[in-house]
Amino acid sequence: MKHLPSLKNLFYLVNLYQEQNFNRAAKMCHVSQSTLSSGIQNLEEQLGHQLIERDHKSFIFTAIGEEVVLRSRKLLTDVDDLVELVKHQGEPMTGDIRLGCIPTIAPFLLSRVVKQCQQTYPNLTMFLKEDTTERLLDALGKGELDLLLLALPVDTSGYHSMKVGIDPFKLVVHNDLAGEIHEPLDYQSLPDESIFLLQAEHCITGHAVSACQLGDSAKVNPFAATSLHTLVQMVNGKLGTTFLPQMAIDAGILNDTDLEVMQPPGEAPYRDIGLVWRQTSSRILTFRTLGLAIQDLLAKEPV
Repeated sequence: MKHLPSLKNLFYLVNLYQEQNFNRAAKMCHVSQSTLSSGIQNLEEQLGHQLIERDHKSFIFTAIGEEVVLRSRKLLTDVDDLVELVKHQGEPMTGDIRLGCIPTIAPFLLSRVVKQCQQTYPNLTMFLKEDTTERLLDALGKGELDLLLLALPVDTSGYHSMKVGIDPFKLVVHNDLAGEIHEPLDYQSLPDESIFLLQAEHCITGHAVSACQLGDSAKVNPFAATSLHTLVQMVNGKLGTTFLPQMAIDAGILNDTDLEVMQPPGEAPYRDIGLVWRQTSSRILTFRTLGLAIQDLLAKEPV
């Protein structure tokens, strides 16, 4: 058999590429800087190619070095999946799950998911990360996360997905202004720049605009919020209106405000809620069982 490169050295290389600093990469790998450096040098000798160009102050990855990093990430992820397959054979609801969730779902659902899992699956431990859809998908692809809880549709080519429920959109407006809005709502009756939305990197903006059939960009305020709570405060200040997911409303985001909920145009506009995981993952039964539990939670009123 050929003398194969060490997985440990590939792990060192991937972390160095990620951190772009030998000291930080060594800390991430829990080894000394000299150990990490030696491991990468051994990897270069095994492969017979220079992966990093070094001088006494800096370094850069060679073209083949970057390709090795890309393939090493996939290889290390596949090895992790292999270990998980053997570890949890016959016991799917045990072990650790690194779950990523978007900010427009996490505050309103994630705590209920974790609580339900603690009660029903005490041997399953969840490690959570909240971030935008784009960043979470990147982390999933790199093997840094096992499972994502997202709003669909998004481009999940190369991944498996499971729809776990729907989340309707509602229009919210201040009580003092609600009398000026007649139902069924016509967006053209609203003042220009009176609809507040989240920043573009939050997928709910695109979902809401599409589902609620908002086609006139002149109605959208140029201010872009970073959270649903900020949108609520802008509307509560009588500055305009916005769209909110029913999930957030049910969780009490409108408590202690003077806001009224209205039905936006469209045939019951909504977003899908779903789980996403790598096609190569061996924990499909775990993820689908968790998906069924989330389906039950979404079908119930929050406590």
